[in-house]
Order: sequence, then structure tokens, then C-alpha cells
Amino acid sequence: NGFLDNGAVFHGELEFEDTMRIDGRFNGKIVSKNELIVGESARIEGEIHVGRIAISGTVIGKIQADQKIEIHRSGKVYCEIDTPALSVEEGATFQGSCVMAEAARPVGVPDLKKAVK
Repeated sequence: NGFLDNGAVFHGELEFEDTMRIDGRFNGKIVSKNELIVGESARIEGEIHVGRIAISGTVIGKIQADQKIEIHRSGKVYCEIDTPALSVEEGATFQGSCVMAEAARPVGVPDLKKAVK
């Protein structure tokens, strides 16, 4: 487990094993197969590729989550996102684009990519 506290500033590339919580400022790339928690005071700019992410602060850039993205009511997300599951609470901000994996499409729902062709 790791923690980047409010007031801390980090530039670069971060890889972690378990769960990481960021409450400070981060600029760069974050990679993990596990969970990233973005606290209310956090501001992340860059590229994120994690298993799961829970966002209560601000994220700008690109997010790929292999399992799930949660944007909580205080979260502000200005990103391209790619995930099989997305949860956005009322009051949250999301501006950007979203791609959801084919595996997340329920049975009986048509593939819009094929329908457009």
C-alpha cells in the first residue's frame, strides 16, 4: 500500500503492487493491476492504466481500467476512458469520451460498431 499526501507533488512514472491513494498532485504515468484511489484534494494529469480506480478528486488525461472506474460526487474527470464498467455518482463531472469493452455488453444488445457498417 502507498500514499501520496495532500501537499506532495510527484512528476514521473509510478508503478505499484497493492492499493495506492493519492491526495496530492501527480503528473505523469501510473500503472498497476490493482486499485488506485484518488482523494478529494488530488489532481492527477497524465495517463493511468490500473485494475480499478475510485475518483473523488480531479483527473485530466487518459484512464484505462481493466475492471472498473468509479467517479464519486466530488470527482472531476476530463479524460478519455476505457473500461468494462463505469459508475458515475450524481454531482460528479465527466467530460471526455468513454469506450466500454465488448465483454461488458449484455446479451441481446446489438454491437453498434457492426450495425453502423
